Amino acid sequence: MFYYEIAFNGLNLAPLTYHSSQKIEIFRAVSAPLNKKQAIGYVIKECEKPNFKTLEILEILDIRLTPAQAQMANFIAHYYTCELGVALGLFEPEDLSLVCEQKERNPANFTAAPQLNEAQQNALAFINSHKTGLLFGDTGSGKSEVYISKIREVLNSGDQALFLMPEISLTPQMQKRLEGFFGEAVAIWHSKITAKKKGEILANIANGKVLLIAGARSALFLPLTRLKLIIVDEEHDDSYKNTGSRPHYNARDLALFLSSKFDIGVVLGSATPSLTSFHKQDIFRLRGTFFRSQKIYIFDESETGLSQSLKREIELCLASKKQAVICLPTRANFKYLVCKNCGETIKCPFCSVGMSFYKKQNVLKCQYCEYKMPVPKTCDKCGSEMIEAKKIGTSELLEQLQGEFANARIAKFDRDEITTQNKLVRALKEFNDGKIDILVGTQMLSKGHDYHSVGLAVIMGVDELLNYPDFRAREKTLALAMQVAGRTGRNGVGRVLVQSRTREFFENYIENYDKFLSDELPFRQGLYPPFMRLLRIVISHKNDATAKNAMNESLAKIKILEQKTKLCIVGYGKCAIEYLGSKFRYEILLRASSHVPLLMAADLCASEFTDIDIDPVNFS
Repeated sequence: MFYYEIAFNGLNLAPLTYHSSQKIEIFRAVSAPLNKKQAIGYVIKECEKPNFKTLEILEILDIRLTPAQAQMANFIAHYYTCELGVALGLFEPEDLSLVCEQKERNPANFTAAPQLNEAQQNALAFINSHKTGLLFGDTGSGKSEVYISKIREVLNSGDQALFLMPEISLTPQMQKRLEGFFGEAVAIWHSKITAKKKGEILANIANGKVLLIAGARSALFLPLTRLKLIIVDEEHDDSYKNTGSRPHYNARDLALFLSSKFDIGVVLGSATPSLTSFHKQDIFRLRGTFFRSQKIYIFDESETGLSQSLKREIELCLASKKQAVICLPTRANFKYLVCKNCGETIKCPFCSVGMSFYKKQNVLKCQYCEYKMPVPKTCDKCGSEMIEAKKIGTSELLEQLQGEFANARIAKFDRDEITTQNKLVRALKEFNDGKIDILVGTQMLSKGHDYHSVGLAVIMGVDELLNYPDFRAREKTLALAMQVAGRTGRNGVGRVLVQSRTREFFENYIENYDKFLSDELPFRQGLYPPFMRLLRIVISHKNDATAKNAMNESLAKIKILEQKTKLCIVGYGKCAIEYLGSKFRYEILLRASSHVPLLMAADLCASEFTDIDIDPVNFS
């Protein structure tokens, strides 16, 4: 009889011991009884016969994790502090029934290749001489051509490549371009594809038809047994970090982990790289643009909204038969309702945050728990009927623009409007076909879409972002402003209007991100990443006293550890959003020069009430 520890797929359970009369390979999937039901798990270890009664494994499945998947799952469980079963739930395993049918695969022969200029050829040579590196390339400098050239080399060697990008960048435009070079060897992987389509892609990976996956962060968990290259485009983008659920992994960092353990090259690419990658990676600087481009910057110190200066710029743009894009960042500018009499903000009953006002539907919606309610006629606190909207949202801005520019064709481009891949396709096609004159949207507008005839790019509400309580606020705000500015002037002169009262900051850096990175590094020294590591522990419970007591208990453990290690308690107390999803929230923020004491603290504090986030990007 053989005895095995099994980690159940996607479940927050410690591994359990079962027996079988058969020898089973490690990380093979099995079916076993669990709580009077059958559950799928993975054999993670063979063990001695325990001193308690065990249940029998019911079935050995034709599914297993690849060696890279198994090693990454173990790393995720350790580094991001979760049960191994939770980490395993991220992966798409290898189907052995498909693998058995594979025929001998010969190297591909893709002959189509982009023409590279001298700078791009040097960039490709840099990639070939570095296992990991940062391609720091200006918008329009031709990073994509370098990526495609490197992918071609890998595929023609008979290996696989993974092209990661933010999900919103997975456009039909990108798919068509990749298919132009690699035909049916390309598959697109993201959260919105159907289960049937996922099955087809997995089968084609197994039989060797698909060699290149272009996908969002979840594509990293596919069973790519001959993976030799991972490209992480827009590597600075926060969407690579899984903030919504545990484990809070970062796909960019996991790609670098894979490179450290296997023969896999990693290329990080961005026009506005993160300070962490800039500091830690070898860099190739790709300057200039493929197209004739000149930008004129206009600074408008008005309150966020449709100012006279902005109206004038839009008039000039429309008169010259060009298009305009207007970006209104959501975090800084969601529209909420306030009582004019007592100043009370209408908050979500389940979270301590103001609710966003959706004018079109005339409802209030919580951005955190999705709770919706009709707009109240009176203030709950004082009974006053004098309730007004604060700040400006995309819907109100759209209305104002329609009132001012009645003959212009204006559309909205945000997550409330673009809810499906088909809507994204349609909106981008209509804009590029010239059927829309002004596109109003959120950060989505900044994501690597190619807009051919944009003469004006507008960035509104950036001061709120710049003053947000986050050590990366300057970095993130400047990156957004530069990404939006990059949408204009693709052919000729583009105008960029920045609505801000911090003109000096943008004048110094909006055309010189290199200078910003160099100036920002000393500010971070000894305090923040990339020089220090951070760990955020959030404690939440439906009872306020229970949550607070749990925080104090964790603090007591950490203070003992602090005396033995180079660990620093940065702060603790109520979270910025102190009530969320009907739970009271407290936090502890820790800092250290190494991840080791942070993970020790994480293990000490792990409980049903705590959410552990190492290398956090969200501090709300």
